[in-house]
Amino acid sequence: MTREFEGRSEQAAIDKAIEELQIEREDFDIEILEPVKKGFFKRNVKIRIHYNDGSEEALNNEIGNKQAPLNSEFEEQVIDFVIGLLNKMGFPGTVSVSFRKDAKIGLTIESDFSSIIIGRKGKNLDAIQLLTNVFVGRIDPDQKVIIDSENYRMRHEEQIIRIAYKTAEQVKYNGRSRLLEPMNPFERRLVHTALNEFDGVDTKSEGDSLYKQIRIIPTKK
Repeated sequence: MTREFEGRSEQAAIDKAIEELQIEREDFDIEILEPVKKGFFKRNVKIRIHYNDGSEEALNNEIGNKQAPLNSEFEEQVIDFVIGLLNKMGFPGTVSVSFRKDAKIGLTIESDFSSIIIGRKGKNLDAIQLLTNVFVGRIDPDQKVIIDSENYRMRHEEQIIRIAYKTAEQVKYNGRSRLLEPMNPFERRLVHTALNEFDGVDTKSEGDSLYKQIRIIPTKK
């Protein structure tokens, strides 16, 4: 199913969808219909969310998904690839499907070596996910795989937002800009979205590499 929501920011529209539909953030995908427009003629951001309600899921389970056999074979190949990759790294573990949404599936790694598999700031986990998606692209270019372990990705996102808010408070209080640590595009988007509605500060990305830094700047009163 699809629904459209508006808000002063992307996060505000997402929060409105979560509150109205009583669903979790991981249970829907977002499509940006109209980005926020700043300046004299301000415009709210408009999003469309794609989600399954209980009745639709029950119906799918009852009649069966015509692509289920293909998906099962696809998932088996991907899981075998990740397990083989972990074995070659010397850190064996088990891999299971955590979610299925449209052309995206989530895999969870359970291992005695989870801390090593995740790596510093999740870089090993990101590398495993990148290699897996290169492999997946050869099988089905329309599919995407998200790999997690020990629920690291959600915890990491929450930590990024907490640090962003704390730094923004400091910048607003002392009036001096501050740089956050280098982040990938997804992480930077989290920060920009989280601080879009934060009074007294603005944000901008700095750097030329993939891992840029965000500068939090006090706005003029």
